[in-house]
Amino acid sequence: MQRDSVPSKRKNGNKKTGVKTAFKTKQDTSKTDTSKSKGGLSSTVKYAAEDSIRMDQANNIVYLYGRARITYADAAIDADFIRLDQKNHLAYARGSINPKTKRYAGKPILKQKNESPVTADSLVFDYVTKKAKIYQAFSEQQGNYISGGQAKKLNEDEIAYRNILFSTCNLPYPDTHFGIIITKGIAEKNQIISGPAYLEIEGVPLPVAIPFGFFPKPDKRTSGIILPSFGEDAQLGFNLRNFGYYLGINDNLDITNYGSIYSKGSFELSTDARYLSRYKYSGDLALSFGYHKYGLETDPAAKDFNIRWAHSQNPNASPGSTFSASVNAGTSTYYRNNASNVNYNIAALTQNNLRSSIAYSKTWLGTPFNFTMSANHSQDLTQKTINLDLPSFTFNMASINPFDSKNRVGDQKWYQRINVQYTLTGDNRVSSIPESQFLTKAVLKRFQNGFNQAIPVSLSLNVLKYFQFSSSFNYSEVDLFQTVRKRYARGNTSGADSLVTDTVPGFRRAGSYSVSTGLSTKVYGTLNFKGGRLKAIRHTMTPSLSFAYRPDYNSDSYGYYHNVVSNPAIPYPYAVTRYSIFDNGLYPGPSGGRSAGITLSVDNTVEAKVRAKSTDTTNTDRKVPILQGLSFSTFYNLLADSLKLSPINVSGRTALFNQKLGVNFSGVFNPYTTIVRDSIREGQLVKYARTINQYTLENGKLPKLTSFSLSMDFSLNSNSIRNQNQQKNQNLNNTINGMNPQQANALALINRDPNAFVDFNIPWNVSMNYNFSYFNSGISTNITNTMNVNGDFNVTPKWKLQYTSGYDFRLNKITTTSLSIYRDLHCWDLAFQWIPFGYYKYYSVDLRVKASILQTLKLNKRKDYYNNY
Repeated sequence: MQRDSVPSKRKNGNKKTGVKTAFKTKQDTSKTDTSKSKGGLSSTVKYAAEDSIRMDQANNIVYLYGRARITYADAAIDADFIRLDQKNHLAYARGSINPKTKRYAGKPILKQKNESPVTADSLVFDYVTKKAKIYQAFSEQQGNYISGGQAKKLNEDEIAYRNILFSTCNLPYPDTHFGIIITKGIAEKNQIISGPAYLEIEGVPLPVAIPFGFFPKPDKRTSGIILPSFGEDAQLGFNLRNFGYYLGINDNLDITNYGSIYSKGSFELSTDARYLSRYKYSGDLALSFGYHKYGLETDPAAKDFNIRWAHSQNPNASPGSTFSASVNAGTSTYYRNNASNVNYNIAALTQNNLRSSIAYSKTWLGTPFNFTMSANHSQDLTQKTINLDLPSFTFNMASINPFDSKNRVGDQKWYQRINVQYTLTGDNRVSSIPESQFLTKAVLKRFQNGFNQAIPVSLSLNVLKYFQFSSSFNYSEVDLFQTVRKRYARGNTSGADSLVTDTVPGFRRAGSYSVSTGLSTKVYGTLNFKGGRLKAIRHTMTPSLSFAYRPDYNSDSYGYYHNVVSNPAIPYPYAVTRYSIFDNGLYPGPSGGRSAGITLSVDNTVEAKVRAKSTDTTNTDRKVPILQGLSFSTFYNLLADSLKLSPINVSGRTALFNQKLGVNFSGVFNPYTTIVRDSIREGQLVKYARTINQYTLENGKLPKLTSFSLSMDFSLNSNSIRNQNQQKNQNLNNTINGMNPQQANALALINRDPNAFVDFNIPWNVSMNYNFSYFNSGISTNITNTMNVNGDFNVTPKWKLQYTSGYDFRLNKITTTSLSIYRDLHCWDLAFQWIPFGYYKYYSVDLRVKASILQTLKLNKRKDYYNNY
């Protein structure tokens, strides 16, 4: 054995053993013990140390100093100091006091098989029998933490404990805030059987104890009871909320069953099933039912149900085809009567519509064809009506150049630039079904079905170097299985005929076409500056002029329009009304009236070029957008007998303050004069506006503004100031398709309870939105003028304040305002939420454990919004 001429820095090494020692250098610290004990070793013992190794050959003991490690079979020990007794196959490990920080460091870590590592102050381990004695242990298993006291490993499946702390806090004892002290107990593979145990919070024992008990310690998904929360409702009485049973069927499927009961006879039931097939698909299906008795005992109960289904498919599971589902359907009063099931989320409680979609798509690789089929549902919660599409589909052919060749050599000929597309859509729809008639036979008779086809043919060429010429021919066809006929029913006792609309079954097609051609170019103007930071301002104008023609499908020769005549008998007066047989159809038929006109539009952009700062080593000029878009457009119908010029549309957008303030605006100007007249209706004087065929410019006036809207959005947070580019990249990368399973599970938790997610990593965030709209009908004007603000900031690293408010300048009142305060208590959360005024006025105080296994362990005090009346 080689000897190192430099002794170890460990003091009193020889005094402890009284024998000769041998030292090894750091470069050769690894050794293997191949000797066998009396019973024989099934494997070799390997050991290493970073500082030094000392051997007591007389007693067959090895001393390892500095980041020592021993391994035997599937067991391993890491510590700052290890004493290896090879004769008795015992290993003693401990840490040491760091001379600089004066803290105990290098604690031993014991790892066996697939078990969670055990950290301790010191331990003794028999690496043959796998027995161990551990002092001040710390270990984690599926969100449960065991720390402190003493532990004795009896075999591979049982450990005896004494005075240990069982908790859900990841801080080792004594820093753990909350837990149960088990004075004596035995831990088996999936549970801990204890003797006397008591509760401890912040190191203070509470007079809450049990003589014996057992605590689950699962290493896989396990079923179990969900404990309820207690409360009181002013209308429904005392309650037990959200008690139930969790079924952990396997790693691919689990089911959670919840229930709530109220002392006045109401109850709620819900089932939530989550499923997963790794690398293929995942989803969540929830069914809920509510039975609530409001008012008097003799009043009928309010019965509500809701179904939610979310399904997503891995894009790589089936290349070329996808299947997805997003379903949210139920009774219109479900959210109002079951507010606790959505955690009193104001956005969910105030929504006016529910929408669902189940979609399948197929793309044929190497071809321009794709197909999409979906079943859709929309529900108006205010009107209590339902719309269904069962199903709708789209078959699409992407644009192709039929006269071009794949093996073409040289530039395209003009005819090779001809572009053709094809789209076929079909639908089976029923609209505005009363909620009370849903799922009845009468609904089947109201379904409308048909097809719509479109074939656009286009050509685009460069003309005279600076102009872009475009031409298109568009053919569309509507194929319906129902049309309408209108007639007047005579013989009314009131003497007036009534208009009746009959639905006539039978196939009917309507084809239409239109042609258009246009010319566009770009005009640039640059204004240069000498000196200063501003180098130049460039204005880009894009004018476009196009001509379009459409035949008159109101003609009798097409058969798309019919006349309905009232009171035809002489000498009584009569009236003739022209109508389309495709009125109220699934797809609108061709519109009447011949059109041949010119469309004029102009788009403008303005940007500045700013010289680089003297500190900029790249010396690159920076472009600053001043006006990202300002558009004007109108249409002139050459064949109209009057009012040939359409209203002038204006729209624009820009961003200020380094793209942090977005501004959008739009307006409509009427070029014709509008006069106001009086009329008598039901014995009252009524004013109405009428547009006459006279330009406002003829009277020396500009076109009249009939509508205008302005919106501004401002958003700023500390991260965007600190590293704006990095934040943009994160926003681009954080897409749903790019989420890993852990992120997907976190998102699911946020969706279930948004108020439980608070990001303390962003110190502050503020967002403002301003909206102004103006509408002038010629008789009256309508104005809205509102501002909303929301954001949050960290008062301290553990305190966060969130706020939402707004102001209506026209009504001179504050809109819905909410305030939330969060406190991070490490393994606990404290949340206070408050809406001080308005219909949804309420407050809530929640104190709960973070660990998912103890989500039902919480204290709650709230006054819900529906108890205000």
